[in-house]
Amino acid sequence: MVQSSQATDGLVSIPALLARNVSKFADKPAFREKEFGIWQSWTWTEAHEEIEALALGFLTLGVNEGDFIAIIGRNRPYFYWAMVAAQMVGAVPVPVYKDSAAEEMAYVLAHCGARFVVAEDQEQVDKVIDVQEELSKFEHMIYLDPRGMRKYDHTALNQYSKLQDQGRAARNTLQGEIEKRVARLSYDSTCVMLYTSGTTGKPKGVVLSNRNVIQTSKNSVEFDGLRQDEDILAYLPMAWVGDFIFSVGQAMWSGFCVNCPESEETMLTDLREIGPTYYFAPPPVFESQLTNVMIRMEDAGKFKQWLFKTFMAHAKKVGGDILDGKPVGGMDRLKYALGNVLVYGPLKDTLGLGRVRVGYTAGEAIGPELFDFYRSLGINLKQLYGQTEATVFITLQPNGEVRADTVGVPAPEVEIRIEDSGEIFYRSPGVFVEYLNNPDSTASTKDSENWVATGDAGFFEEKSGHLRIIDRIKDVGKLADGRMFAPKFVENKLKFYPDILEAVLFGNGKDRCVAFINIDLTAVGNWAERNNIAYASYQELAGHPRVLETIQNHVETVNRSVAEDPMLSGCQIDRFLVLHKELDADDGEMTRTKKVRRVVVADKFKDLVDALYAGDSEVSTTTEVTYEDGRKGSISATLELRDAKTVQVAAQKVAAE
Repeated sequence: MVQSSQATDGLVSIPALLARNVSKFADKPAFREKEFGIWQSWTWTEAHEEIEALALGFLTLGVNEGDFIAIIGRNRPYFYWAMVAAQMVGAVPVPVYKDSAAEEMAYVLAHCGARFVVAEDQEQVDKVIDVQEELSKFEHMIYLDPRGMRKYDHTALNQYSKLQDQGRAARNTLQGEIEKRVARLSYDSTCVMLYTSGTTGKPKGVVLSNRNVIQTSKNSVEFDGLRQDEDILAYLPMAWVGDFIFSVGQAMWSGFCVNCPESEETMLTDLREIGPTYYFAPPPVFESQLTNVMIRMEDAGKFKQWLFKTFMAHAKKVGGDILDGKPVGGMDRLKYALGNVLVYGPLKDTLGLGRVRVGYTAGEAIGPELFDFYRSLGINLKQLYGQTEATVFITLQPNGEVRADTVGVPAPEVEIRIEDSGEIFYRSPGVFVEYLNNPDSTASTKDSENWVATGDAGFFEEKSGHLRIIDRIKDVGKLADGRMFAPKFVENKLKFYPDILEAVLFGNGKDRCVAFINIDLTAVGNWAERNNIAYASYQELAGHPRVLETIQNHVETVNRSVAEDPMLSGCQIDRFLVLHKELDADDGEMTRTKKVRRVVVADKFKDLVDALYAGDSEVSTTTEVTYEDGRKGSISATLELRDAKTVQVAAQKVAAE
């Protein structure tokens, strides 16, 4: 493997890329943010001035090289500037999930030994203050929004803008120190530390170097031909590696503009206004957007519904082929062009995806029906496979070779091998440096030759050379009769339906599979309103007989689809229930990146799993929940357990083979 550091022409740090962009793209937009309904914009020159002022301010506080600076907030230019400013002074930025509970935050801040925290507002400041006695190295906090902060003790508190003013005032005396620290940065200096989602235990601090970030950003930008005039919308958690690469790594390498929405609530509106050309979203976001489309179509008149169904059926037939440049008949092309005027174009504009040249999804497998829906509209949606430890990119899908059931070919400079166990290993310039303060985990994850164990099971297709992911290797098992058990395959098919938000499949070592299902409150609530069905809570709606009947139809349709796959036909759902509560990160059932913690769910709801396998028709349960203000409580419910039809012939055939 060749680590081509020379290819970066001496651009060995993010501050070096910033300086190049100021020189090359001075007056072009670097950052935008919508505030009070108006888009604010900063050029590369203006952004550099803001970043440098903050870096000088950090020096006035005594920030040393190697210090950890935690950054807590939503996607705002100020926090991206804080990350680059930290790098300028030789410190290490550590973005933290803003919706973390105080205890989760305490773990991260204590683990990395953060001396400084940059926080968004009073809510985040209060979380840190609540746990500061557990933080032996914490010294000072900088806050962005001054509302509610006037009466706080400012001995160890600074307002962001005032710290910048302090930096500007000290420019003459500290400018030389900034320049020396930037000059000392190398390709092997630490660029950022990002914490894993902690699906199976405590989050680990993944140390990424400038080499990791810059080389993988360069390679991925060249792979997809990203340009300086791209627009992206930065709305995903800043603590997630994907956002760091897209909004810092690739943005700094390409010089394109990072657009920040006004709030989570206005994100879809802001998406439509920006019309990004380069867009990333995990499957749940695409699922949510499709759900909103389907809800709107159910409320539309009969003619519009007919128009939508007619042209979407045609798009499903030829849209993907047209996008991939494959031969399609003249009449089919003409009908598709008409559909683009009447349906596809307006729909893409409504979704905010009308200008997308390159779109990606990752984080977990996406259902093929969902994936094909977006591609049929002419949206160049592709899949990538990656990890925090890889600085995102392991595989990418080349244009014209995009399929729902694979994740593409190895990304540039990435090597992949498949062990006899089916586990995927890789090495690349993006391979992480280490897990902070955790040499044992580092050694068990990557070996002396820099090969990293992904924990995922998969295989390369012989003809296409594309990688297929089966599931997490710890989740792949066998049914009692020896057939393969791969829960994600079935769960993703279920989640294609707009009224199913989440699904969890059980069956490893058992004679059959059972499932938990969460309904999507938005979609099912809309259905209830249109049908004059009154409900007072999620729990009441989830247990409604008509809702259960609809979910059963979905389960049985999925069973018929699963039965067609000879390798996984044993994963049909024999029995299921609709949970009385949504799986929630605050209750420990999901990670902050919305991944199900299977072990936690199986343990927490063991009584429900046992009842499904026992053949009970109903079960009463009480579950502890966490409210938005952090208080604990409990909810009780009696759940109906349902049998689902399975395709026995296909299952018996596979067993016989």
